Amino acid sequence: MRQLRHLPSAPRVLPKLKRLLSDGNSSIHEIVALVRLDPGIAARVLQVGNSAFFSQGLRCYTVDEAVHRVGYDQIYELVATAVASQVLVRPLSAYGMEADQVWQSSIACAIAAECLAERLNIDRDIAYTVGLLHRVGLVAINEWISRRDPDLRFESTELPLETCEHERRVLGFHNAEAGAALLRLWEFPAVMAEPVRWRYLPDATAAHVQLATLLHLAKWVRTAATNLDAQFAAPEPLILRRLATSPAQLARVVSAVKDRLSAIGELLEDAPRESTKIAFPAGERAIVPV
Repeated sequence: MRQLRHLPSAPRVLPKLKRLLSDGNSSIHEIVALVRLDPGIAARVLQVGNSAFFSQGLRCYTVDEAVHRVGYDQIYELVATAVASQVLVRPLSAYGMEADQVWQSSIACAIAAECLAERLNIDRDIAYTVGLLHRVGLVAINEWISRRDPDLRFESTELPLETCEHERRVLGFHNAEAGAALLRLWEFPAVMAEPVRWRYLPDATAAHVQLATLLHLAKWVRTAATNLDAQFAAPEPLILRRLATSPAQLARVVSAVKDRLSAIGELLEDAPRESTKIAFPAGERAIVPV
């Protein structure tokens, strides 16, 4: 991870913003000051503040105006999505994935994780973030491989392991381990990095088993919601029991994620193509009646 020189700069704003929003004494001015530290994120916050969803025809020209317009409760999710757009919007040739696929699957997993967290009394912002960044290890490995063996293509198996086995044969580690290492390097707390690391084998972590299990299941929901014609096995009953989720409830989560993705598509359909990967107004949380 330390040798990679072509990934975006470390998104230090996100974990610090999380700490601010978790403190009831934080002010909107502190949040604005933090957002303004990253020009790319500030530009995206302004872009969303001026979107048709939020602007109502009135333009805003400062980060302060945009943050006030979007709202305190929604700004964390918005900035998280902006960070992901910087990190994740790129084709992954080693995995045969286009940039749009990476972005959509990351957003779908984030929404799914948030939906599942809603009924389990798990912090929704943390669940959303680990879902959003769960594929960051693929980005890191792809950058590494593209400079050493650009013709390599990782073979994917069915859920839940996907490309893990081939990555281990070639590299000696898999993308979840790489992703967790990168998040730690970026100073994300263990509560976010460790579920990313153990999402393939959630039983292997005692301290983070609940969120790792949630991410394991959110990944299944992501696949069901974004690969409409694909055939794959249902989640293991143990996973559903651990999260107190029935197959019927899980089906409602899948449906909710599909609806949310559809709403995002409708909202952004008139935007320039480059903006559709960035200007997702994430404040409208997905709440699922499960």
